[in-house]
Amino acid sequence: MNTPSFFETIEKVALKDPLAEILGAFEKGEYDISYTEVVKSAGHSCPTVAGAYIMTLSALKALYNGRALRGDIKVEFKESLEEGVAGVISNVVTQITGATDKSGFKGLGNQFVRHSLMQFNANITSSARFTSLSNGKSVEVTYDPSIVPANPKLMPLLQKIIAENASQEEKNLFGTLWQERVKNIFANIPQVLTLKQN
Repeated sequence: MNTPSFFETIEKVALKDPLAEILGAFEKGEYDISYTEVVKSAGHSCPTVAGAYIMTLSALKALYNGRALRGDIKVEFKESLEEGVAGVISNVVTQITGATDKSGFKGLGNQFVRHSLMQFNANITSSARFTSLSNGKSVEVTYDPSIVPANPKLMPLLQKIIAENASQEEKNLFGTLWQERVKNIFANIPQVLTLKQN
């Protein structure tokens, strides 16, 4: 499996999942999720998927001292599920945190419940708010990748691809330039992300 080399340089999200421990999936319930794994699930790497990963990684590091507690995280989005790219972002957040709106795990008794931990149309000014249920801390994150411009060759190449008259060489160049912007977004996290701890 060949991926852009910068995928392997991106910090992993360190998690502890009590449900995974109970069910014997991971020793002590401890594991890491990488950007590559998120890309596999999403099916692609783009500024939106990267932003969802960056927001979640940064928020969890602010909320927990050490491994984040998966299943302990409530996530609220300013947008509705159907608006813009909220659905794409929420899918990535769900993969990492376990939080879902209604479709998640119903729990074992009253433990390990994952549904109803994600809400949309929240009364916030940021992109999303992450809250730890166990320690009561919350953090708001705002993601804006516009500070990292796209290569000017991208749009003409995309138009040729959509019109189905791009050569294989042009398709390859488009993919390379597309991932180059994603790489630059990860290299400029302090510029694309604003984090406010409540």
